[in-house]
Amino acid sequence: MQVHEYSGEEFEDIARDSFMPVSFRAGPGFRTGRVAVQEMGEAVTLSRGDSGGPHRMLRTAKSPGDDLLLFMVHLDGEIGVHQNDRFAQLAPGTGVLSESRGPWEIVGSTQSTCMILTFARELLPLRTSEITDSCARGIDPAAPGMQMVSGYLDRLFGMAEHLTAEQRLDAGRAAIDLLAMALRDVQPSVPSGDGSAGVVLEMMRTHVRENLADSGLRVEELARRHHVSVRHVYNLFERIGTTPGAYLREQRLLTARAMLSDPRALRLGISDIADAVGFFGRRTFELAFRREFGMTPGAWRREHLPSDAWTGSRHANCPTS
Repeated sequence: MQVHEYSGEEFEDIARDSFMPVSFRAGPGFRTGRVAVQEMGEAVTLSRGDSGGPHRMLRTAKSPGDDLLLFMVHLDGEIGVHQNDRFAQLAPGTGVLSESRGPWEIVGSTQSTCMILTFARELLPLRTSEITDSCARGIDPAAPGMQMVSGYLDRLFGMAEHLTAEQRLDAGRAAIDLLAMALRDVQPSVPSGDGSAGVVLEMMRTHVRENLADSGLRVEELARRHHVSVRHVYNLFERIGTTPGAYLREQRLLTARAMLSDPRALRLGISDIADAVGFFGRRTFELAFRREFGMTPGAWRREHLPSDAWTGSRHANCPTS
């Protein structure tokens, strides 16, 4: 374990010249600060810091540290994190994620203590958009995922120096996997109050319509993408008298029906249309379409396309002499 103690002026120099440069300014009454660091391997570090007093830390410069993520568990004091036009005021026990590739600011109005897990962005098994959307959103200390990751980090920090290099590597990876789970408890960016459920539902419906071709789209993905539980997803769709699966199937079939009625899509075969709306195969698509509309996709196309569309298609497909 590496332990560093510093004055406000000393930390200003350290922060400016670190592997992830930041601007640090100590406030009135700043006493000696302290940081203890455990190296976990593969650019993963776990540290525990005491700010020493009021301070402001600002990240604006570009540097080789642009692919790092910082997950902070706030332990004591008053502190807030600002990133991506969001501000999270943290209560003790709250967790918050920040990404170094974009500007961020940490403001402490008192002496504060925190635990920080720093690691390469590529190690977190979430999509880029999910990572960015999770930044500067406090994770409730009472959330099960947050309790698991904070308890694990606290225990790991105390015993990391007794682990072998290989064990540290495995333990660091396990911490990041727990963090991925905890981030699913992050609240979505919607207004509070009675209207928030309707906003989340509309966000989900839009996501479904924009991702019909994804044959792997499931209710679990909707829940993870919008930071709610699977049960909550079902409750939201119940408000419009359906289930997530039924809504997805309905939208796929409605989109397929529109394509079958569109002369511009005449060159697409039935299998092509099935793929375009996320069905696993033509047979599955045909059965679902017939069950919904009472005829096969081919019969629908023949009945609903104007005759001149067929003529135009034949001419267009004829080789020129």
